[in-house]
Amino acid sequence: MLQGKNILLGVCGSIASYKSATLVRLLVKAGAHVKVVMTKDATHFITPLTLSTLSKNQVLSEYFTASTGEWNNHVELGLWADLFIIAPASANTISKMANGLCDNLLTAVYLSARCPVYFAPAMDLDMWKHPSTQNNIQKLISFGNLLIKPAYGELASGLTGEGRMAEPEEILEYLDSEQTPALPLHGKKALVTAGPTFEAIDPVRFIGNHSSGKMGFAIAEQLFSLGAEVTLISGPSALQLKTAQIKRIDITSAQEMLDAIHEHFSDTDITVMSAAVADYRPKEVASEKIKKDSSEFAIELVKTTDILSELGRLKRDGQILVGFALETNNEEENAVKKLKKKNLDFIVLNSLKDEGAGFKSDTNKITIIDRHLQKESFLLKNKDEVAKDICIKIIDLVR
Repeated sequence: MLQGKNILLGVCGSIASYKSATLVRLLVKAGAHVKVVMTKDATHFITPLTLSTLSKNQVLSEYFTASTGEWNNHVELGLWADLFIIAPASANTISKMANGLCDNLLTAVYLSARCPVYFAPAMDLDMWKHPSTQNNIQKLISFGNLLIKPAYGELASGLTGEGRMAEPEEILEYLDSEQTPALPLHGKKALVTAGPTFEAIDPVRFIGNHSSGKMGFAIAEQLFSLGAEVTLISGPSALQLKTAQIKRIDITSAQEMLDAIHEHFSDTDITVMSAAVADYRPKEVASEKIKKDSSEFAIELVKTTDILSELGRLKRDGQILVGFALETNNEEENAVKKLKKKNLDFIVLNSLKDEGAGFKSDTNKITIIDRHLQKESFLLKNKDEVAKDICIKIIDLVR
């Protein structure tokens, strides 16, 4: 859920600041763009160089960077951020935030931020329990800030009790859960197919096509970013998912894809069939490698199951089914026939006649035709952008 988010991390002077390195690494791994602002005291516990290396951005702690002559604009930083997380948040900084004190870059950014602000306190037991600290925390919550509660455990002083900063993994999970409900596809299950299928001729040869899977992978990533729980069924592809939370099922043949789809389709709200499934397979598969003993060789082919037609037949009310049509002639006429015959909600048409569209390329040019035969054509775009256009249409149907 943090993919592509601009996240500002504030680090205060606390022994718990060593956890900030892990938090930055986890945020970057989740796909976020991370910038770090430190208080001067925080630099005594963890070096700016460590956090700069992990975030791949300069770490800021002063209004003015003497070495570069650059003014660090607290207003721009506050406006840049989609989320502002202060972890660890010391008792001192919490007090300043609660009372509007602005004597360092971090608190100036806090007062300028228009995004949600999360704070994860870290302090000793008696400091945490002190009425002034509790009063300041309640003030921050009343301002709309979000508390990530400290944990119970052994503290740096040797005492045991509340005050330990939440673990970075817990903070990441909390942030994820906070983002999810606001997303338009939250609570929906999506199934996406991608790539080619390979139909075996013998142990070393197959019938296949040139599909790379790029379009299907982009759609799966986009559906996940919109809040859906996504399962991707992929034919043979060298591509890797950016998002570990997407469930990936690898298959080889059309029959294996059909079997995998049958396991998930009945429980799915949205199904996008972008895979290039073979229409035919060899009737017999040789158990040994076929030798080239003659100048001619014939293979008898039989039809594979039309998976999209099967799903159109099984589709229940409320399910969204999207198909693709890659055509070389009579493009719109053939796409409309497929749309009607297979009971689709809409079909994504692309033509091999369009330069930059089709298999393997990083771009695509599509036309979307819905069941009411309303047509919308798009310019040539990167496949990630094409995936966004397709998902906007899906969101309209979900509403």
